[in-house]
Amino acid sequence: MTKNIMIVGVGGQGTLLASRILGNTVISHGYDVKVSEVHGMSQRGGSVVTYVKYGDKVYSPIIGRGEADIILAFEMLEAYRAMPYLKKGGKIIVNTQKIDPMPVITGAMEYPSDLERKMSEKVCVIPVDALSAAVSAGNQKSVNVVLIGVMAKSTDIPYDKWRDTIKATVPEKFLDVNLKAFELGYNL
Repeated sequence: MTKNIMIVGVGGQGTLLASRILGNTVISHGYDVKVSEVHGMSQRGGSVVTYVKYGDKVYSPIIGRGEADIILAFEMLEAYRAMPYLKKGGKIIVNTQKIDPMPVITGAMEYPSDLERKMSEKVCVIPVDALSAAVSAGNQKSVNVVLIGVMAKSTDIPYDKWRDTIKATVPEKFLDVNLKAFELGYNL
């Protein structure tokens, strides 16, 4: 059975590190993995999407509409935009943080209101104040690893495998903060 996970966020939020941690962890657990990164204007705060598929045998990394088991969203509007990709019975794990896209910053549009409620009326949403947890871990940039921790709990992969992968993937100078962020997310 194949698992399809979409990671969505805004450039600079660490979606690529999150996909590396996820990919490396599931490989270490014996799964076949395919990862595809789709960048928007990532350097300018634009949308970033990563597809991660894993299972006994995976042939393509692309996740179509209605195929994602989990959408791991680093920002509320990006979660809302990705919602059509969620399969029936899937879930969105979303950071409750809101980051204004360029049209909102320039005043051309307003940030949509009440997105969490709008999503919850249609799909299973797990809202997470990952920014507060990341700050508690020691660095607001560890939001990505907090969210990985929340998601990890719903997989069949043991806690220690996730920690081992973080140790092997994250640079030494950021390791303690990220291990703490993962633990906080896992225990939310």
